[in-house]
Amino acid sequence: MEPLTHALTSLALARAGRERLPRYGTAMLIVAGVAPDLDFTAYFGGPAAFLKFHRAVLHSFVGAFVLCCCIAAAYCVWDRRAARDSTDEGERLGFFAALAICIAGAGAHVLLDLASGIGVRLWWPFRGGWVAWDLLADFDVFILALLVIGLLLPHFAQMVSEEIGEESRSAPGRVAAMITLILLVLYAGGRGFLHSRALDLLLSRDYHGEPPEQAQAFPSPSNPLEWRGVVATSSTVEELDISMLGSAAFDPDAAVAHYKPEDSAAIMAAQNTDDAKLFLSYARFPLASVAPRNDDFEVELRDLRYPAGDHSADNVIVTVRVDGRSRVSDENLRYAHARR
Repeated sequence: MEPLTHALTSLALARAGRERLPRYGTAMLIVAGVAPDLDFTAYFGGPAAFLKFHRAVLHSFVGAFVLCCCIAAAYCVWDRRAARDSTDEGERLGFFAALAICIAGAGAHVLLDLASGIGVRLWWPFRGGWVAWDLLADFDVFILALLVIGLLLPHFAQMVSEEIGEESRSAPGRVAAMITLILLVLYAGGRGFLHSRALDLLLSRDYHGEPPEQAQAFPSPSNPLEWRGVVATSSTVEELDISMLGSAAFDPDAAVAHYKPEDSAAIMAAQNTDDAKLFLSYARFPLASVAPRNDDFEVELRDLRYPAGDHSADNVIVTVRVDGRSRVSDENLRYAHARR
């Protein structure tokens, strides 16, 4: 998810638990709820650094916990310094209370990113595998709209009450925030049900005469009933759109087939490069293409999890130049949106 959704989710958590929050509780929830995205700065180190560290360093169990400890400690120090400069005799912020709040904020962040089709490396640095539930798009307009409405509507209602002379009995938004969070969980659960149905549908058919070996349904950012299916058979990787509307027909013959190249020495040499190994540890549906370039061959590997024309930072491509003796002369990882 993008940072705005994470920030608004943390704000909703803060409002829902307002009566139980310690000093600086709202600020800690928002900071901890957004801070894991700091590992996106690996983008500026190039595609290799991005694949190694993005959604790993601060999204893993170890990294997120260390991050929460640092944020909690910073707020505790801030609280101690503020106490020396004021006459406030209130209870001081305890580290473990602050840590619990930060874990709630960071935990909500990681859960939302787990639900996306990109995923999270939970076990970094001990294991490099990615975990992704493929329920939500990385930018989901419905979740964003739900959070904005749930957080703003109580304030508009309070303004109307004040205009007509009614006294406000409490700070607005606690009940609305709780309802918003419940609706968010129900929405994710509904997407999970639709995802399961879409996946079962993809695995139940043959594609150009071949049974599926692997399949996945990826969510649409604008329509929860629309999914993008990707199916791997022994010789192809197929792409097709799926509608969960009851009247919509599912036609596997409408799938766009990308034929896998035959095994060759050039492909084997390309796949053994460091860049290709890093890419293959990340890609869900890798597809190779081989093109002759004078006396050499250019092997390109891309991930069909991302549709053609996708320019997101997460879409990475690897290109390897191999000569006629299957010796690698050049290897290059690049973002799909970067010019060659």
